[in-house]
Amino acid sequence: MKNIKYLFQFLLIIFLFIFFKILGANLSSKFSGKIFEKIGPFFRSKKVINSNIKRAFPDINLEKLENIKSQMWNNFGRIFAEYMFIKNFRSGNLNSQISIKGGEILEEIKKNNQQVIFISGHLSNFELMAMCLEKSGIRLAAIYRPLNNIYLNKIMERIRKKYICNKQIKKGIGGLKNLIQLKRKKYSTALMIDQRVSEGILSNFFNQKALTTTIPAQLIKKFNIPVVPVYIERIKSINFEITINKPLTFPLSHSQEKITDELNKVLEDMIIKNPGQWIWSHNRWK
Repeated sequence: MKNIKYLFQFLLIIFLFIFFKILGANLSSKFSGKIFEKIGPFFRSKKVINSNIKRAFPDINLEKLENIKSQMWNNFGRIFAEYMFIKNFRSGNLNSQISIKGGEILEEIKKNNQQVIFISGHLSNFELMAMCLEKSGIRLAAIYRPLNNIYLNKIMERIRKKYICNKQIKKGIGGLKNLIQLKRKKYSTALMIDQRVSEGILSNFFNQKALTTTIPAQLIKKFNIPVVPVYIERIKSINFEITINKPLTFPLSHSQEKITDELNKVLEDMIIKNPGQWIWSHNRWK
């Protein structure tokens, strides 16, 4: 029964992707954003989203709460449409829509043949970050979570490997082993640290405990390498700005818990800058 449901979802999404391709990047992003604004509030995640926003901003009023949700659904819809144009963002006519602040940091990393851990969250069109890092010449492996829909996942994996980051590491024990092997070959790592993970630890996130991945902390402890926070913001429509922040170093005496707490604080600061561009539907505090 579940596979039939996934098949119908897959066929609908393929139809929409073809429609977006005909419509063009700018119009399809705008159209999809508006559609998601309308249908988003009817999704089952409504209660989780409200709860999450109130956890992060306990004193928020109803108007601001609704504004964040509306912006989030609009951004979600835009990301959905923009998958059809990832190729164009990488090397086509949309390449100029992405500006990078802190490019000199990437140049220094390449010059020194340095391994780092790039961290971020599901902000704006988050897929563009790993794409730009790899395109800049960084030897990169990106950690990803496969989609539940087996039909759609095949397409998304193909898009990610071809246009976003060739070295895709599936989340899990097997993926971690592959990641360690690539680390020994001087690859840097990129991952989102904002998803709830059952194998993580309870770490402070907006003053409450949330299950958080320890992969960055494990890599820091094992390889003694720095962390580079990366932030992306949708400036207007399909125009983006990616900020490469200065590397953070941690003493090896720090515990995994302490490192993870500090990285969650970095993530908090990113979210606070533009809360309407973060995906609030992940049940981080379950």
